[in-house]
Amino acid sequence: MLVSRSPRASVSPYVMDVLAQVHARNPAEPEFHQAVEEVLESVDLVMDRRPDLVKARILERVVEPERVIMFRVPWQDDRGEVHVNRGFRIQMNSALGPYKGGLRFHRSVTLGVLKFLAFEQVFKNSLTTLAMGGGKGGSDFDPHGRSDNEVMRFCQSFMTELMRHVGPDTDVPAGDIGVGGREIGYLFGQYKRLRNEFTGVLTGKGLGWGGSLIRPEATGYGAVYFTAEMLATKNQSLEGKVCLVSGSGNVAQYTIEKLIALGAKAVTVSDSDGHIYDEAGIDREKLAFLMELKNVRRGRVRELSDRFKGCVFTPVDSSLGSNPLWTHRADCAFPSATQNEILEKDAANLVSGGVTAVAEGANMPCHPHAVRVLLDAGVLYAPGKAANAGGVATSGLEMAQNSARMSWPREQVDRELHTIMKSIHRACRETSAAYGVPGNYVHGANIAGFLKVADSMMDQGLV
Repeated sequence: MLVSRSPRASVSPYVMDVLAQVHARNPAEPEFHQAVEEVLESVDLVMDRRPDLVKARILERVVEPERVIMFRVPWQDDRGEVHVNRGFRIQMNSALGPYKGGLRFHRSVTLGVLKFLAFEQVFKNSLTTLAMGGGKGGSDFDPHGRSDNEVMRFCQSFMTELMRHVGPDTDVPAGDIGVGGREIGYLFGQYKRLRNEFTGVLTGKGLGWGGSLIRPEATGYGAVYFTAEMLATKNQSLEGKVCLVSGSGNVAQYTIEKLIALGAKAVTVSDSDGHIYDEAGIDREKLAFLMELKNVRRGRVRELSDRFKGCVFTPVDSSLGSNPLWTHRADCAFPSATQNEILEKDAANLVSGGVTAVAEGANMPCHPHAVRVLLDAGVLYAPGKAANAGGVATSGLEMAQNSARMSWPREQVDRELHTIMKSIHRACRETSAAYGVPGNYVHGANIAGFLKVADSMMDQGLV
């Protein structure tokens, strides 16, 4: 079981009371508790200056989803056997625009996990400056090891129910863990068949039917752009930096691609079986192999050690209580796998290994105790709602292209993404300084994202 961080001693009685309500109303949802605690500990710095937000009970409202949708998803496998999974959509907050956030297909999906992701998404989307509210959804279905036909039948059953609750001006889902281009295609096809309309109801679509260039790359590229901005505040660049990257999906792949382009060297990748360490660095040839391995053959990273001399595979060992991936010496770290993958001991290993910058490619990959270790050591630490906002930002750009029935060139989308990430970094820096915690990207991101949502909620009345 996860251990949620206790609120800092200086948190006001009002915020303590809101947190107590969250725990009481949402039992057995530790990930959601953790996400709410982090944000509310930051925005407590706002409350003394904004008594209007206290009077309007904005905190009590922002922690409650506007709508929670839960449904069964029956489907048949290739042998004709019937399976029943659970489907979810959390429509968290629409103060800034249509709900926007991914769909996750993984056996670890629960209501609490999706509420945490939806809550984070609200403030991440706010930081992008685009007109998007926050939501999240998915299922405890695991596509790993399933045939294309089985995945298609599941996606069609899932969308048969979900289509009642989504639309281009209502809720626009995207992909997440377990939901890539294949799944988005099947979901979109079923929506189009049932609604008899071709609209931008999903992002992450194929380029031939409404998708955007740079969308698969955007989260990884954005995390690297944000890190470059952080390093620039110390008169440094990514040139020559050694980087640790976890995960091996889209985020990790394109983080590595952009690191190579900027002269850095990524030395690790991982999946649920273990991690690869390559002291020489993952070059373009090895990255191309990894992409084919994961995106086409859906294999395991251990195969890199069979194909390339110097790639050393270390299997997962749960008895260690920490991840050996984070023990390698490096300058920067990009956790890009899943929530709470970096625990307190891992963070200590990163610090002792020379890491001076950490950017979260995944959502909440650092446990609160790990975050405290990094901040106390003076590490430049970028929380996911800031560092990995490039993915949803480019989803927003895809929505704009769909609305205009146009497709922008690659260079334009990448330029817009880079501009958005620079803007997010600037907002985090300026806001943290304005509230007396200069250089603290956690407080800066949380407060900047929250204020835009809170002011919009105030403008729209008691709804």
